[in-house]
Amino acid sequence: MENQIFMENKLIQFFQDNFIVDLNHEFSRTDSFLENGIIDSTGVLELVMFLEENFKINVNDDEIRPENLDSLENLVAYIKKKKNL
Repeated sequence: MENQIFMENKLIQFFQDNFIVDLNHEFSRTDSFLENGIIDSTGVLELVMFLEENFKINVNDDEIRPENLDSLENLVAYIKKKKNL
């Protein structure tokens, strides 16, 4: 079972590898990726593909919303909900 720290580290690594950002130092867990210019609509699609491949979840179209995907805290909560953790 994946724990929260493992999920956060995996997500931070994804953002650092794919977008020019250092989430360890520049942002809090609740900062918006969209509002801070970290990702755009194309980035959201990349994020969805990453979540599906790496966390083995299915992201439905109606779940692609800020409350699920627009901060580190929201992402971890969303993954946990999808995996019933």
